[in-house]
Amino acid sequence: MGVRIRQAGESDRGTVVRLLDEAFMHDPVSSWVFPDENHRRKVHGIFMGVFLDLVLAGGRVDMTEDGAAAALWLQVPAGPPEEEDDTPARMREIADPDNERAELVGRLTGAVHPHDRAHEYLVLIAVTPERQGEGLGTALIAPVLERCDRDGVPAYLEASSARSSRLYEQLGFAFTSRTVDLPDGPHMWPMWREPVAGRTARPAAEPNAQPVTSQG
Repeated sequence: MGVRIRQAGESDRGTVVRLLDEAFMHDPVSSWVFPDENHRRKVHGIFMGVFLDLVLAGGRVDMTEDGAAAALWLQVPAGPPEEEDDTPARMREIADPDNERAELVGRLTGAVHPHDRAHEYLVLIAVTPERQGEGLGTALIAPVLERCDRDGVPAYLEASSARSSRLYEQLGFAFTSRTVDLPDGPHMWPMWREPVAGRTARPAAEPNAQPVTSQG
């Protein structure tokens, strides 16, 4: 039986925020931004909600019918942004004002985000922990990548671990050769996917979750 997917809207915000909070709670990047776990549990959902609000306003959120997985996409146009993105500052202001890491992660990823070509940007993908390994992530990503191949559009993401970067390689993404190095913390792997005519995304092991900030 195939995975049923629909587009999420504002009425799904609470469901998707809970999913993102749960899926990313112990992710290397989230753990770096909020090293104290008790504090992380208080503010992490608010932090992830800023990502979601950004995408609900200007992008697309695909989710499984049962709410077990969701993928957040933005279409990024070619050319440098017309104005400085204030998303990193808003993330810090809304979620954790005294924590400079809540802003820095966005500044660092934004600094390496390519803007020379229009592309689909996978901002976040999350699968609830108890459903990982079932192919839900690939089921969400594959239709977008197939559309990218059909329309000749590249795709971009930042993987939060070497393991997830290897999984995304199976879907046609390639490491851009420069990691995002969080100070005294983990690395992130920016990855780019060129469209391939006549090619569809191959099933891969489940990418758990992949924190990315849309400043970049």
